[in-house]
Amino acid sequence: MKILLVGNPNAGKSTLFNLLTGAHEKVGNWHGVTVGAAERETELGGRKVTLCDLPGIYSMDSMSMEEKYTRDYLLENPSSPVVFVSECAGLERSLPLLFSLIKNGRRTVLVLTKKRIFEREGGKIDLGELEKRIGISVIVCDKKRRKEFKEELNALLNAPKRLCSGRKDLLEGIYTPVCEGLSRVDRLLCNGFICIPFFIVLLLFAFFFTFAKGLPGDLMKSGVESLFSDVLGGYAQKISSPVVRSLIADGLLGSIGGVFSFLPQIALLFFFLTLMDESGFLSRLAMLTDGFFAKLGLNGRATFSLLMGFGCSAAAILTTRGLDDKKIQRRVILSLPYIPCSAKLPVFLALSASFFENPFLAVVVLYTLGTLFSLLVAFLLRGKTPPFVMELAPLQIPRPAFVLKSLLFQIKQFIIKVATVVTAFFLLSWLLSSFSFSFVFCEAEASMLATLCGGLKFLFAPIGMGDWRIAYAALSGLVAKENVAGALMMFYGGFPYSFQSAFAFAVFMLCCSPCVSAITASAREVGWKRACLYALIQTVSALLLSYVAYFMLMGGAVYVAIALVPLVAFIIIRKRKREKIRRKRRNSAEKLHR
Repeated sequence: MKILLVGNPNAGKSTLFNLLTGAHEKVGNWHGVTVGAAERETELGGRKVTLCDLPGIYSMDSMSMEEKYTRDYLLENPSSPVVFVSECAGLERSLPLLFSLIKNGRRTVLVLTKKRIFEREGGKIDLGELEKRIGISVIVCDKKRRKEFKEELNALLNAPKRLCSGRKDLLEGIYTPVCEGLSRVDRLLCNGFICIPFFIVLLLFAFFFTFAKGLPGDLMKSGVESLFSDVLGGYAQKISSPVVRSLIADGLLGSIGGVFSFLPQIALLFFFLTLMDESGFLSRLAMLTDGFFAKLGLNGRATFSLLMGFGCSAAAILTTRGLDDKKIQRRVILSLPYIPCSAKLPVFLALSASFFENPFLAVVVLYTLGTLFSLLVAFLLRGKTPPFVMELAPLQIPRPAFVLKSLLFQIKQFIIKVATVVTAFFLLSWLLSSFSFSFVFCEAEASMLATLCGGLKFLFAPIGMGDWRIAYAALSGLVAKENVAGALMMFYGGFPYSFQSAFAFAVFMLCCSPCVSAITASAREVGWKRACLYALIQTVSALLLSYVAYFMLMGGAVYVAIALVPLVAFIIIRKRKREKIRRKRRNSAEKLHR
């Protein structure tokens, strides 16, 4: 049996799914966390069933892509029982969808969530009378009695079918909604002059706390570096065999240790993102930035995807399914690779650490530049923007247990990635860079890798780095961006070139194609041909932009500014042409109504 979890966005479906199956699907206090069907087997009443968590939906007459996905899934599985999930505070809003699902006799159970918060805010509900009036079984979700909840759910799903009355007034006298209106804090956060500056201050504080010299992020990073370089590296240098010593010291500790040293700072960034997720702050930010994004051809929902891009590009691309229009989704997917994800952070820190004693300013500049590139791409591709409709998530204090669990999950994912994909890549890189084609242990210049990649050194020669090692390190980022920092540490132990070259290389990393995981995520949304074309365009344009950045830093800023004048003029003229209003002649003229 396949059981479908259905309900409005942010009703608690994924939390219920995790409770019943023991899964770890992402949950959050904002719209559109679930963007595809998550299926997992579990036991109900001693038999195995498949539980399916579907994206949130308001109506069978769907608007967004995620809602259409859920509607089609329901139509493809007409006989599957439905566990309809509704938060108590949103019961009135959920009933039309519930009635439309069960009007033909589909076996359905209503599960109410967030009852304690509902009652704390003044809401009341008579569950027994509700069950009589609605005509189907009603159950309250309680995490503390998981076993009993599963038994009740199984019994209700096996009960005889009952038709819902569908009465519009069925809540009269048995349901008291929570007090309407915004709290004092909510009114402040819904004010653009307060919320947006507050968001900027939060970001700056997060970066300062994470990257500034002598603060926790920097201290923890230094501690991990000392562990790998001084402690473990000291033991590795005592190994008598030069091949084994090179494998351990250069191939593993030098590269993997260089990536692992950035784990504390990546964890801190995820911590601040999780706080914004869980608090409901993102919903207010999306609402307030809708007007700005509309000028870029996007809407407020793009805020979620762009902010998720600071964590992981692949995950952010999947969230674009919550947008209302396919064209807007493509624009966001094209803009997302320029948002610096957490995997790019080790590269930026490796580059800036070579020249800045305090990398805080360097990281802020690079993250700001990446965000501006992303917005510029959206502006150049802008088009018609559909209406913006979104529900504000409840404002709440982030739950410590949830934040800790989410943070540990992200750390676990990072460690697994480094221990598998990144380690395999570095072992292969060490093998190819340490042996000749006759399998003789040799210097890197005489190795197989030098022969295979020798022709690539011209790629970065215009920015003062005509070295195949740099080209190999840059292109290794297509597998995983963490590889770039590790390759630099393995080949050089740092970054050996000038500040101008470092900045130009950072620009390339900002603008180049995302990793394979993100390309695969793009392919799921827009198709393989389009995803590969996007990746190719981004990589070629990243090379050209790195050349421009290097040329400007070497004294050519004036010439670049002069060259940009015709481009800016073309954009302005094109915009004015679009803004011209043409009306039909005579009797066929359109009538305008205010």
